[in-house]
Amino acid sequence: MGFFDGYNIATSGMSAQRQRINIVSANIANAQTTHTFDKNGNLITAPYKKQNVRFEEVLLGKQGQSTSINNASEEELNSFSLRGVGVKDIIPSKDPTVLKYEPNHPDANKNGYVEYPNINPVIEMVDLIEAMRSYEANVSAFKTQKDLDTKTLEILKG
Repeated sequence: MGFFDGYNIATSGMSAQRQRINIVSANIANAQTTHTFDKNGNLITAPYKKQNVRFEEVLLGKQGQSTSINNASEEELNSFSLRGVGVKDIIPSKDPTVLKYEPNHPDANKNGYVEYPNINPVIEMVDLIEAMRSYEANVSAFKTQKDLDTKTLEILKG
C-alpha cells in the first residue's frame, strides 16, 4: 500500500457521496414538479423522475489509470493496488407517478388529474442524512490518515 492510498480511498468516497447528496437534493427540490424539459430544452408535460445513484468499486493502478472492478481481467485485478468507490450510474426510478385531483392546475389532464413524481420527502431526507454521514466518515478517515502520517514523520524525524 502506497503512502497516499488512504487519502485516495477517502477522497473517492467523499466524491461519490457528494454526487449522491446532489442527486437526493434534486429529488427533494423536484418533489412537486409536474413538467420538465427534455435534453433539447423543450417543455414536456411529464413529471420529474426520481433519480438514484448506483456505486461501484474502482481500482487505481500505479500510473493513476482507473477501471471498474466489473470490467477488469484477472491480470488487471492483480496489477491494480488501490480500491475506492465511484458512481457507476444515475438511474431514474421506475415508480409510477401519483395522480391528484386538481382540475384548476395548468398541467391537469382532461379528467382533472395532475401527475406528480412519486417522491416521499421523508425517505429522501433520510437518504440525504445517510449520504452526509457517509461523507463525514470519509472525512474522518482522511483526517486519521493525515494524523498517522504526521506522527510517523515526527517519529522518523526525531
